[in-house]
Amino acid sequence: MPGNQYNGNSTLSSDRVGRLLKIRERRRSIRSAYSNDVTDNHRGTEPCENDLRTREGDSINNSIIEQYLEGAIAEGYEKLDVRPLRQRLLVVANRLPVSAVRRGEDSWSLEISAGGLVTALLGVKEFEARWIGWAGVNVPDEIGQKALTKALAEKRCIPVFLDEEIVHQYYNGYCNNILWPLFHYLGLPQEDRLATTRSFQSQFAAYKKANQMFADVVNQHYEEGDVVWCHDYHLMYLPKCLKEYNNNMKVGWFLHTPFPSSEIHRTLPSRSDLLRSVLAADLVGFHTYDYARHFVSACTRILGLEGTPEGVEDQGRLTRVAAFPIGIDSDRFIRALELPQVQEHIKELKERFAGRKVMLGVDRLDMIKGIPQKILAFEKFLEENSIWRDKVVLLQIAVPTRTDVPE
Repeated sequence: MPGNQYNGNSTLSSDRVGRLLKIRERRRSIRSAYSNDVTDNHRGTEPCENDLRTREGDSINNSIIEQYLEGAIAEGYEKLDVRPLRQRLLVVANRLPVSAVRRGEDSWSLEISAGGLVTALLGVKEFEARWIGWAGVNVPDEIGQKALTKALAEKRCIPVFLDEEIVHQYYNGYCNNILWPLFHYLGLPQEDRLATTRSFQSQFAAYKKANQMFADVVNQHYEEGDVVWCHDYHLMYLPKCLKEYNNNMKVGWFLHTPFPSSEIHRTLPSRSDLLRSVLAADLVGFHTYDYARHFVSACTRILGLEGTPEGVEDQGRLTRVAAFPIGIDSDRFIRALELPQVQEHIKELKERFAGRKVMLGVDRLDMIKGIPQKILAFEKFLEENSIWRDKVVLLQIAVPTRTDVPE
């Protein structure tokens, strides 16, 4: 994850070098003693073939150990236990990249979900990724939870079990009824002020409780050196919860929606709590520079903190803020073009739309995407440009949106 370069110091302190040297000397003495024992046991006899293989293997292993120790001193590893070649990345999102359907008391079927985050992370090869999130289903019984956990483990996924009340208050309530509209400049719901205040309080309490439940699962599976990457407005409280567990944990947070201007964000009753919770992360990412600038502006104007070119500073602690436009694994799509079934589908599309221009739209089936307006605009275009009738076609792909939200 970008931002790892900002964490820690690669220079070894003298005491750490001393410990590494002592360990190396200890291993040398052990190998020397072992070598003497082998020499004594075989003195006066001809070495057999197995002895030669053993000694060659010992020589190779010793060489590897020496190279590893030398590399540890040079590059600054404090621990000498051999870790995986790829660093572990714990991706924490509200939903897992799979959809779960219960087939029996202890049986589940899983299907890969469609989504921008899933597609984008297919290109992340440098890390050994683990997903942590809600499976999208209520599993109240222990047998079902164990079975689902086992099934998800095969997909490198770890479930967070949320009950129906938490989901209603946290997901449908605070996330999608308050944060999502506000971040898209639709404003807060216009209801009776007293009822709204009570609703805010109960939903925000559920939001914090759900984020703590995510943090508990992360903490159970966290290993030293892991990078924890939190995603989207559902988990704005999570970085603070994680840092309270372990302040040395490397935590990043990325927002997949716009971040509004400080004037809009100021209308949120829990504005300060959420900003400080996000600032607990080491790195905060947004899609565009404007969204990052809005976040820094909210921190300076609402919290009174200092904004810098690198991010936001609070009493000497810097949270780095930057824009990271999301992308795709282009090689994967290029390879897909060579598949026979894809070639056949391309041929069918060319025959179906032969002689016509094709306008392609790909959007979430969501109320802010402007799909009805796009269709009306296309209709108006054909009315005013009759020459293009039967010569152009609008192909609209609408991916299902979030659950339990009006489309």
